[in-house]
This record gives sequence, structure tokens and C-alpha cells, in this order.
Amino acid sequence: MSATARKTAPMPDDIRARKGGAPIVSLTAYTTPMAQLMDGVCDFVLVGDSVGMVLHGLPSTLGVTMEMMIMHGRAVARGLKTSMMVVDMPFGSYEESPQQAFRNAARIMSETGAGAVKLEGGVAMAETIAFLVKRGVPVMAHIGLTPQSINTLGGYKVQGRGDAADALMADADAVAQAGAFAVVLEKVPAALADRITEEVPIPTIGIGASANCDGQILVVDDMLGLFTAFKAKFVKRYAHLGDDAKAAVAAYAEEVQARAFPGPEHVFGEAAPEKKE
Repeated sequence: MSATARKTAPMPDDIRARKGGAPIVSLTAYTTPMAQLMDGVCDFVLVGDSVGMVLHGLPSTLGVTMEMMIMHGRAVARGLKTSMMVVDMPFGSYEESPQQAFRNAARIMSETGAGAVKLEGGVAMAETIAFLVKRGVPVMAHIGLTPQSINTLGGYKVQGRGDAADALMADADAVAQAGAFAVVLEKVPAALADRITEEVPIPTIGIGASANCDGQILVVDDMLGLFTAFKAKFVKRYAHLGDDAKAAVAAYAEEVQARAFPGPEHVFGEAAPEKKE
């Protein structure tokens, strides 16, 4: 069944069942209006911790808090009826122990209505993923370039080249065996992404990976041309709304300065007198 024909939001098991089937469509969202535009078009909508950079002006995702993720998760949930919502677990909310991860994941799900959470890490996070899944928390994994680890990865670099390919393959195997229902592959060489997609039993969601992944995701503000602080190679601009908005703001300022706005059609006159019987 196509996303547009679906009457109810998919569950994590529905996403898992799409392995090798029709490509899975996803975008990030942080607000109700944007979520409404995606609803029924995307199979799942990710409330990404990229919100810290895109909407809050932070230099990375490291400063994003649980409160921020819950606030934006609630906003996105109000705009969704037929797409599943996944919420990122922010840096520092799950790495300490499986118990810490469960407390925070349970809070995210109960306070936002999310269908699943997403966390970064492969082999190192397999125990935590298994702990969450056994306790009723569906987990989407994220390997390759993990933005919360940029300080140890040396920046936003492609992951899995050369000798590092086997380690990334091990990460993919580990999260699948731990019970993740899908895994995001970010900034991974296409050939390695193809290999992972072929060998792991759960769907792969590519972002800077391969067209052969089981699905794709982009940051919506990137693909709409609203966030232009930097442009990754893997981002395709489907619109240039930032340029349009800048031109609109300039036109508004010009009309205000010329006293051309507001015009007669934008102001209110006196109320018509009531007719006496």
C-alpha cells in the first residue's frame, strides 16, 4: 500500500517489513505546519536533533536537550495522522547506561507519542538497543557519520572507507541483532552501503549513502533551501525557499518604507451604523 493510500500510521514492524520492498520515504520535521505537509507522504517523520542547528542556531547537535526534543516532538505529533513519528535521543541522554537510556526513551515516548526513538552508535550501543527493545521501546539505529560524535570522528567525514569498512559492517550487524527495526546509514560509501543493505535483515535508511538503500531521509530545511549555512554533497535542493523568503522580506520592507503597505484593503474603516426599524 502506498503512503498516500494509508489510513493509519505505520508501526515499527511495518517499517521493518518493508525490507527489500517499496522504498521508504522520510524527512525531518520540527514544527506542526511542516509535519502537516509531510503527513501521508512520508512513511515516517524524524524529529531530528538537527533542530539544534537548523532552528536554534547551535554550532552542532551536542547542545540539544531532552526538553528541546520533547517540545518539538509534541509540535510534530500535532501535525501527523498517517505517518509514524520517530524522535532522536539527544547527546548525553543514553550513552551512560542502558538504564539511563530507558528512562529517557520512556519519557520521550510518553510525552510526545512517538512511535520509536533513534540513537547513534553501532557495536558500542548494541547492549543498550537490546535493553530498550526488550522493554517495549522500538529503536531505529544510526551508524556511519554520527553527528553527536564529531569531536572523536574528526568532523563531518565520510565513514567506512578502506580498512574501516569491516568495522562499519560489524556495527550494522550488531544493531540488527540487538533488535533495531531499521538503521540510518549516514555518509557511507555507496558500495559499502549496498553491501550493508544486502546483508543486514533490517531496512537501511540512507543519507549520503546509496540509492539502493531501503529508504532515504534528508533534513527538510536543507532540501527546501531554508537552511543554507552549509550544503553537504548528498543534499539535493528541491526548492529555494530561503531565497524566496529573503526577497519577500525585502519587498515588504520597501513597501513599508514607501508607505505603500498597508493599503486600503488591509485596514479597517468605521463600522456601518445600525439601521433603525
